[in-house]
Amino acid sequence: MTRINVEVIYALPHSQALRQIELNANSTIADAIVASGIREEFPEIDLARNRVGIFGRRLRAEAPVIEGDRVEIYRALTVDPKASRRRRAERTRRTKK
Repeated sequence: MTRINVEVIYALPHSQALRQIELNANSTIADAIVASGIREEFPEIDLARNRVGIFGRRLRAEAPVIEGDRVEIYRALTVDPKASRRRRAERTRRTKK
């Protein structure tokens, strides 16, 4: 069976974990994450809750991977982006007065 090489990455605010692994050619994102062993190091990763993707493009865990893909495990947002933009705009308005 043909084998492929992919990377699996999980980034935290102050560190990241990157694993390079070899899989069967018909593997999925979920297969790559399990094979990487990254969930043993970060038990908070739950494939039912964490979003995943390849090269910044969000996909389902059942999506296939190909040679050279970078599988990414995304964390939940800690700040609402709209609320953050509003706060930044308000600070800017106050400093310009």
